[in-house]
Amino acid sequence: MVIWLIGLSGAGKSTLAEALYARLKPTCSNLVLLDGDVVRELFGSDADHTVAGRLINARRLSHLSRMLDRQGIHIIAAVLSIFPEWQAWNREQFSNYHEIFLDIPMEILKKRDTKGLYKGAAAGTIPNVVGVDIPFPRPPQPDLVVDDVCQAQGVDHCLEQILASLPTFADKCEK
Repeated sequence: MVIWLIGLSGAGKSTLAEALYARLKPTCSNLVLLDGDVVRELFGSDADHTVAGRLINARRLSHLSRMLDRQGIHIIAAVLSIFPEWQAWNREQFSNYHEIFLDIPMEILKKRDTKGLYKGAAAGTIPNVVGVDIPFPRPPQPDLVVDDVCQAQGVDHCLEQILASLPTFADKCEK
């Protein structure tokens, strides 16, 4: 199974992915965590943050996930994911694809701004910020939407919603 968390910068993808991994890993040895930023760095940061660079990283993440999925390894991926065609490719290629959209309003993201991207974009010092000068197409068919109301109740509450949307996941894990 591939659990694909999608959302803008600051939406909580990495936080929820790491928490979900920590919760599932003790009973699921065949589970890995992939983060879009970490994968970009892993490949030498040669894919920049332009649309073209983001497409390179999207292809890498999807192909890496397909390779792992075909070996019976489950994946939790935290990915900005601005390419609906790659989301559709994922649905076709993975044995079991579960897409979770972190739907957080821009005003909340700008307040969080953990990486300073939105402030830098507003000041004109950081280009290619998705949601500001690169459009963010809403995922057309997420399996679950986690919004700011859920997040306001805490990470554990959101994890329970995610786990409830994965009823047969534990059956697929190797202990």
